[in-house]
Amino acid sequence: MPTLPAADFLVIGSGVAGLRAAIGLSRAGRVLVLTKGSPAESSSIYAQGGVAVASEEDDIALHREDTLRAGKGLCRLEAVQVLVEEGPVRVQELIRWGARFDRAGDGYALAREAAHSRHRILRAGGDATGTEMVRVLLDKARSLPQIAWRDHHFTIDLLLDAQRRCVGALVLDESSGAVQQVKAKAVVLATGGAGQIYARTTNPPVATGDGIAMAYRAGAIVEDMEFVQFHPTTLYLPATPQFLLTEAMRGEGGILRNIKGEAFMKRYHEMAEMAPRDVVSRAVWNEMMAMSSRHVYLDVTHLAPGFIRERFPTIYATCLRYDVDITEEMIPVCPSAHFMMGGVNRLASNSLLEGLVFGARAGEAAALYASHLRPERGPSVARDVAADETEDDRGDRLDMEKLLNSLRRLMWEKVGIIRSKQGLLSALMQLEKWEERLKDRCRTRRELEVRSMVTVGHLVATAALQREHGLGAHFRSDHPEEFASGWDRHIQLQAEAPGRALVRRAGVKA
Repeated sequence: MPTLPAADFLVIGSGVAGLRAAIGLSRAGRVLVLTKGSPAESSSIYAQGGVAVASEEDDIALHREDTLRAGKGLCRLEAVQVLVEEGPVRVQELIRWGARFDRAGDGYALAREAAHSRHRILRAGGDATGTEMVRVLLDKARSLPQIAWRDHHFTIDLLLDAQRRCVGALVLDESSGAVQQVKAKAVVLATGGAGQIYARTTNPPVATGDGIAMAYRAGAIVEDMEFVQFHPTTLYLPATPQFLLTEAMRGEGGILRNIKGEAFMKRYHEMAEMAPRDVVSRAVWNEMMAMSSRHVYLDVTHLAPGFIRERFPTIYATCLRYDVDITEEMIPVCPSAHFMMGGVNRLASNSLLEGLVFGARAGEAAALYASHLRPERGPSVARDVAADETEDDRGDRLDMEKLLNSLRRLMWEKVGIIRSKQGLLSALMQLEKWEERLKDRCRTRRELEVRSMVTVGHLVATAALQREHGLGAHFRSDHPEEFASGWDRHIQLQAEAPGRALVRRAGVKA
């Protein structure tokens, strides 16, 4: 049985954050990067719009204020300050490593997206920014001898010592089916989001919430799980992938129209198409419900065809593949689950910047933590999933794909863009039943992913029920008013017993 290489640090995930953490950790010791797909397969490569960063024409303070305004009072001020101050440094670092961002004349071509007050969005390849950033980070990481790689290795659970400190992970090698313990001084979870818990999502198939679920099972506190961002514009055509149509299309003048051809966003917000994403997504949803339609339209036919093909080459080519010429036809779109925010709302194109800044910070924190460890931390403990299943369990196999489809429909209908107490209670009853049925029955990667998705779905629904009033991306139809009593508290969840979460409310940190 092949064994995994020894490592001082374990990084789980190979998106922008995981790669940047691994690069930083390589200066402190041996690093092992594990990914359940290939190193180039992550949500990061699907990020089209760009990366937001204050430039000479912008102001760091203004970027901070835009971010805080979108967060509606729940942002941690220190974290926002770190993001906007260190962001330009990390982007310049990426440029030194070979990143090729789009240029205009003697400078960079800067775009503007929803809720940004200035043009500050750097793009690469028009609409392929995430792909370019991952390319550069992968090349840099692969050039460092201290970093080892293993793809198609699924991390099942974290290993804990007698003091419940993380000392590694339990890993499934998909090629051999072997389950191994991997020890490390520190573990960085950079596993991405959980969009796959919803019937419609912009996220790739690997975004099943594994890191969130395993951290929760290990005893970590998860916070603000109710705030799931739904992107308002993804391609809606029968038998086509749920392809994201970047917000930059509206930033360049794209208009949202209902199925009657009417522009409607000015009825919902003074910023119209440039309103915050949660506002736009709910507006699109309301128009769909009012007209019993499955989509609205994004119209860019009034823009110059040459400009569209140059500015949005990937989108143009993808839509054309499905017989939609976006220079001549309106694009059918509908909302899809997009981003696990861990907060009320976020600015478009801040996410790639967050990956760079806090990926680097996570690496620094892991190295500092490891430097203070004592050599011996006691025996590790982890539930060996491969050994849990009895013969009786194998004879009572769940139909995982059927369960997964039911989960996605449930989350979309009851824990989606618009929520209510009745819907959330109904969802929680079903999620608890699934959790009980899945307990101790999972061996394959797909089974383990479904287990993670049910856990994350339960966490989202629990937090959404606890936050009784709407706020930002979390909208309660039974209590839509924002800033009600207790709004300025984070909802924290921690495992108390199987299927039951301990709920805390924490004040906003400066």
